Amino acid sequence: MKNLKALSLFVLAVLASLAAAVYAANWVAQRGSIDADKVVVAAADIPLGSKITPTMLSTVDWPRGSIPEGAFNDMQKLQERVVKVGVLRGEAVLEGKLAPEGTKGGLAAIIAPGKRAMSVRVNDVVGVAGFALPGNYVDVVVNAQQEQSGKAEDSRQISMTVLENVLVLAVAQEAGRDETKPKVVSAVTLELSPSDAEKLDLARSVGSLSLVLRNQIDKDPVSTAGITKHQLFGAPEPAPAPVKVAAPARQAVQRARPAPQPSPATCVEVIQGGSSTLNCF
Repeated sequence: MKNLKALSLFVLAVLASLAAAVYAANWVAQRGSIDADKVVVAAADIPLGSKITPTMLSTVDWPRGSIPEGAFNDMQKLQERVVKVGVLRGEAVLEGKLAPEGTKGGLAAIIAPGKRAMSVRVNDVVGVAGFALPGNYVDVVVNAQQEQSGKAEDSRQISMTVLENVLVLAVAQEAGRDETKPKVVSAVTLELSPSDAEKLDLARSVGSLSLVLRNQIDKDPVSTAGITKHQLFGAPEPAPAPVKVAAPARQAVQRARPAPQPSPATCVEVIQGGSSTLNCF
């Protein structure tokens, strides 16, 4: 009786094993029947601005129906290309993440078309305590003396936002955007249009600059008139000095002198011999 029970358990174990084997074979067959193509992915993290080398790439099977647009299936097509954004390990290398063909590596590869890169000197205060990292957006504020009526003695101190929503390309000599730890550096490189580059160059020559960190999704411009020292402390603005205007020179008016009037004549009556005569002189 005991032998029969043991035999039954053995038979059940064999049947369960066979069922598991059949199920596994079917699952493998289904997985193998999925259409897949080779896609080039990053074999290691590729920093932005880096030139791609063969050791940075590998290929994996990718389901044909979900291959991202711009993907590559041949590593040879990516030789000497430069990435303009960082690519993480295992991530597909797409055309949209690459700089145009012929671009050399370095910071110049990540500058947007029509833009320029310009560096400004900063410290731990101007650089927002080191939180102005590559990939962040900042506003630029200048503090300077504003001349009035063209005279230096009539100038007033003013702080004003001169540039808004400016992309930070690099801090010091680093352009990596995968770190969040603040870095206190001596220079920050900004991405600017040619006209904004001229504004920044003039602003740093007339006063001191400060960077104002802003939210990355906040793109709305804000128009401000700046603030003066008198407005900050609630004091009225001093009245402009009166402008002295020279009075026109008076022209001498020559009046014609009246013609001299003849003095009245003096007459004397002379009586002689019973007759009188009137002599006037």
